[in-house]
Amino acid sequence: MSFLLKDPLATVDYAVDWRADYLDETDNLAGSQWAVEPSEPGGAVVISDRYTLSEAQVTVGGGIAGHRYRLVNTIRTASGREDTRSIVVRVEAR
Repeated sequence: MSFLLKDPLATVDYAVDWRADYLDETDNLAGSQWAVEPSEPGGAVVISDRYTLSEAQVTVGGGIAGHRYRLVNTIRTASGREDTRSIVVRVEAR
């Protein structure tokens, strides 16, 4: 498993392109929600999130150096399907 690196002081944008491997041409995103696991004091937090017809985006800040966080994106499509994808981030002072 590979990890994306993030500095504890950085605010970083991440995205999941759902069209690439999940959505067909007739379906679009109708909702998107992001969560950070684990949730801990001083840990990484979702600052903002948004989505387009095919991509879910999140802005993440904070985190404790040496800790790993899973950014979990749960979506709902216009046709009523639901699914989840995760991005793993390791926080390191850079």
